[in-house]
Amino acid sequence: MSYQQAALKYAYDALEPFIDAKTMEVHYGKHHKTYVERFNTAIAGKPELEKKSGEEILSNLEAVPEDVRAAVRNNGGGAVNHSLYWDILGPKSGGEPQGMIGPAIATAFGSFAEFKTKFTEAGMTQFGSGWAWLVVNKDGKLEIMKTANQDSPLSVGKKPILALDVWEHAYYLKYQNRRPEYIEAFYNVINWRRVDELYCP
Repeated sequence: MSYQQAALKYAYDALEPFIDAKTMEVHYGKHHKTYVERFNTAIAGKPELEKKSGEEILSNLEAVPEDVRAAVRNNGGGAVNHSLYWDILGPKSGGEPQGMIGPAIATAFGSFAEFKTKFTEAGMTQFGSGWAWLVVNKDGKLEIMKTANQDSPLSVGKKPILALDVWEHAYYLKYQNRRPEYIEAFYNVINWRRVDELYCP
């Protein structure tokens, strides 16, 4: 079975004015689609990979044949990372975290405001292309981390529940080189109810 690109739960223009429709169209319809296609090409004809989910594959990259490991790491990461990114965004969202994730964030980082400061710093200090993440570590605790390129927290045993794409293609059409403005806008479209569901499955 091939990895499927999940349909968006909202229209391209639903996240305006924070994320513009043209960026959504290009980001989801071209960048993400290409990662999915190249991931499927990499695992094609390898039944031990085809029967697993993308998340399972990224969680054990050492088990991926060496001849396709780089392609799986890059394109599988791009496919899975973007799937989470779209999943935790939504219109009429933002604000304070909903459900159990709110108190958990306050416990882990001191307050939601302090979380925002630290998460923004992770996104701002990721040099070049990459991601900032809120993850659940092996001890069940919340952590903020960042990864380069399309690397996934899954590959180091951590469960991502919030993803911020800081590749330039995620924001350049609207914000050009103003990454801080994009990150600030991102907080207005986080679907905290969905993040809470991922935190408390």
